[in-house]
Parts: sequence; C-alpha cells; structure tokens
Amino acid sequence: MTVRELGHLVLYVRDVRRSAAFYRDVLGWRQILPEPETDPVGVAAFSSGRTHHELLLIEVGPDAAPVPHGRRVGMYHFGLNVGVDDDDLRRALAAVREAGATVVGASDHTVTHSIYILDPDGNEIELYVDVPGVDWRSDPALVASPVRPLAL
Repeated sequence: MTVRELGHLVLYVRDVRRSAAFYRDVLGWRQILPEPETDPVGVAAFSSGRTHHELLLIEVGPDAAPVPHGRRVGMYHFGLNVGVDDDDLRRALAAVREAGATVVGASDHTVTHSIYILDPDGNEIELYVDVPGVDWRSDPALVASPVRPLAL
C-alpha cells in the first residue's frame, strides 16, 4: 500500500453551528454540506475544491470532554496552507485576531512560516505558508531544521 495524500479530517465538536461559523467565516473554508445558507444540524463539511471534503465536523454536544492539555497521545494540530508568502500569513493573523481567535504561537520552521491558533473546541490549527526558495524536495533534512521564533 502507498498513501497518496491526506484526504480529510473529521473533528468532534460541541456545537456544529459555532464551529462551522469559525471554519467558514474566520478561516474562509468553503462549506459544502449543508449549503452555507442552511443552518447545520449535526454535521458540516468543508472543501477547498481539491477533493469531495477535507474537513467534516460532527456535533457531540455541550457535555463532551474537552481536548486535554499538555503531553498526551493523539492529535497535536493540523496544518492549513493559507498563502504563498509572509504577507499572506500576516493577513491570516490579522483576520484571526480580529475574529477573537486564540493565537498560541508562531514559528519559523525553515520550510514554513507558521502561526498556531485554537478553534472553538481547543483543537490546534497551524496556519502556514511555504517559504519561497526553500527546496525541501532536494534536501529533505530541511524539514527537521531547528524551530525558531517567528516575528511577523
């Protein structure tokens, strides 16, 4: 078997309306299910157009356990490419700040410049741009470069 690409993510959320609004209105992801004008009940799906869906939200209710903090087994974060350069990343940072999203970090990974935010349920999301001119395909070791602080 060969994995060709990461197809999609499925997240459990407390309130699908709140989470759908975050992914649609704050991050600008295209909601495909239900229609964006329709109030989501139970589920919401999003796609950039690359495939049938890249994110599916499933509502589990307000009494669901929160994402645990600190060292644990499970997902740390998922990454979303938001542009082609630091200007695009600056615009993304301004948009999430304006929306009141929690920003938890910013890093220079040599191959990417990244900011880290939390969604309404505490799932961490990396918003990143690939650094122009860095050829990690020719030098895969660049992916393991030391992480440095990022000042935008």
